[in-house]
Amino acid sequence: MNETILLMGHGSRKTAGNEEILRFAETWRIRHPDWRIEVCFIEYADVLLDAGLDNAAANSQKVIVVPLILNAAGHVKMDIPDAVDAARARHPGVEFICTPHLGMGREIYDILRQRIDHLLRDLAIPDPRTTGVILLGRGSSDAAANGEIAKMARWIFEDMQHDLVDIAFTGITMPRLETVVQRQVKLGMTQIVIQPIYLFTGVLIERIGQQVARLRQSYPHIAFALGGYFGFDEGIYAIADARVHDHGKLAGMLECDGCKYRLAAAPNHHHGHHHDHHHNHAHDHVRSN
Repeated sequence: MNETILLMGHGSRKTAGNEEILRFAETWRIRHPDWRIEVCFIEYADVLLDAGLDNAAANSQKVIVVPLILNAAGHVKMDIPDAVDAARARHPGVEFICTPHLGMGREIYDILRQRIDHLLRDLAIPDPRTTGVILLGRGSSDAAANGEIAKMARWIFEDMQHDLVDIAFTGITMPRLETVVQRQVKLGMTQIVIQPIYLFTGVLIERIGQQVARLRQSYPHIAFALGGYFGFDEGIYAIADARVHDHGKLAGMLECDGCKYRLAAAPNHHHGHHHDHHHNHAHDHVRSN
């Protein structure tokens, strides 16, 4: 069967962020020369969802949608399913199969744990009891998406020996990074590891770097270690591979593709080019991994 894989990236106001997703896709093509891989973005790019789905459907019988997204917030629950529904109507002869987003399961946790171990080595393996860990997420108005970061923090707390493993967000919700650092310093941490939960660079990654630079000036007696984003980690490619290989086991639907809660919320959902998605589900959309 003639099929196309459509990699859906978030999109960034920073050109470098979109270029990294295109580079990710190009590397993926090299690894799988027999796959036809197309790319589109949810926002802040030239090729958005509708155009990407149309491009993928051209000369294809099947389109396998792979959302390159970590958290199941408004984009995964609303924007992508809405766009795929519309594409199915435009291309009735094409089968659209939506794989799950990357998620925040054990695969991502393994990447996260490796990053934290590396940051601890950068700090010369300090005492974990006086070394705080902060997981820094994008932030969403979707409580379940924020809860995924909290789940990662709990797993770190149970697997390692740190007294303090906290979460912070760069926007939309609280707490913010500075507040959490203040708390950890007051509670006696002398080293602080900050690991962003992001896939690629962008405006917010630059903002995080600026914030940590100010924190280092404000707390010269604290050793800070700042981690990088995940995008080109081998583990991310492995998850993307698994999504494609396992697509035949799926029913062709995203988590909220066709669910009554998404359909009920649709009239009130207005997506703009910002990160505040006023979308509230009355049921639990968190997928177990």
